[in-house]
Amino acid sequence: MPALLHPHQELLVMPDDGAQAVVALIDQARTQLLLKQFKLQSEVVMEALRRAQERGVEVRVMLNPHTSGGDRWNDEPFARLQSWGISTAWTSEAFPVTHEKSMLVDQEAALISTFNLADKYFTETRDYGVLSRNPAVVAQVAAGFEADWQRTFFVPELHVGLVWSSAHSRGQMARLIDAAQSTLWIQHPKFVDAVILERIVSARERGVKVRVLCGGKHGIRDWDIYDTFASLRVMQRFGVKVRRQKHLKLHAKLILIDGIYAQTGSMNIDRSAFDLRRELGIESDAPEVVERLKATFEADWKASAKYAAPDPLDPSLHEEGELPPDPHFVHD
Repeated sequence: MPALLHPHQELLVMPDDGAQAVVALIDQARTQLLLKQFKLQSEVVMEALRRAQERGVEVRVMLNPHTSGGDRWNDEPFARLQSWGISTAWTSEAFPVTHEKSMLVDQEAALISTFNLADKYFTETRDYGVLSRNPAVVAQVAAGFEADWQRTFFVPELHVGLVWSSAHSRGQMARLIDAAQSTLWIQHPKFVDAVILERIVSARERGVKVRVLCGGKHGIRDWDIYDTFASLRVMQRFGVKVRRQKHLKLHAKLILIDGIYAQTGSMNIDRSAFDLRRELGIESDAPEVVERLKATFEADWKASAKYAAPDPLDPSLHEEGELPPDPHFVHD
């Protein structure tokens, strides 16, 4: 048995673990909290940050100013944090959107998640977070935070198990898919990248059993529906099994390789996520992490139904069987 590449990891699963799992991490901080977030809309998390500040922890928060659609969800929490004396900044202008969701505790632990720190993602959505205590991982997440805080250039090393955009994240995801020998399980809401689509199809052609859990149309912006539906239809033609998750809103981004290796994080399978935005993902072969990811995927798969994506050019079919639209749930 080869040595584990990524030990010292723990997994959070939403909504199972809930907001309290994140609050507990914040409450553990003794010296420093560094938070970089796409959306902050949880009162209990806000209050935990306030408590940390009041007990003398150095708290710094970077929030994404606006979505690709122009929504400014973070203006109110930004102002509140500043009013409490917490050092707060907008994310780097080098990226049109910062979709990264990370938290550093005392330079000892790094949380890299798919979920936003908002109540919806603690109660209604399937999401994951990996907590790493690997010093190399913690140091690199910290370096990325400081670079964006100081508006300086950051070139991450690609061998510590982190997946950065815009720094070869497409290539790292493709490498994992190419490594699949028996099974490839994908839980992603968007499919808007021809390179990754070709890699998935190639895996199926070489005999890998491929399962895809998607979310249908729910939460996908109009301009991404065409590629997502078309990609799902192409995958099905090559024998990929596709199901639509509806018992929970699908917000997770997960790839499981041969039941022994996983990648999860903020980036969708999306050209802009690979090439333009600030995103962060993490890889895992920690047995406890991978086993729980597998069990969660299998439970979601069993609770889901076979899905045949409609013709992307026929809008009359796009709403069939879909969850009600939610303007506050968008895959950016």
